[in-house]
Amino acid sequence: MDINNLKKEYSNGEVTVIWQSGLCTHSANCVKNLSAVFQPRTQPWIKLENGTTEEIIATVAKCPSGALSIKK
Repeated sequence: MDINNLKKEYSNGEVTVIWQSGLCTHSANCVKNLSAVFQPRTQPWIKLENGTTEEIIATVAKCPSGALSIKK
């Protein structure tokens, strides 16, 4: 497994967020917009239970690199 190109999925039962490490530019938009959910200093770093589905979708849409996306 290439540690520089991980792909992980996180789900809350309503929405699934896909994170692709190789695309991440560390703009921190996710952390700035929804720090209760996106906590890069913890494991797992995405905690969907701490936000609403609407908040999560809106925050993921602000990811400039496409490292975060919503699985439909």
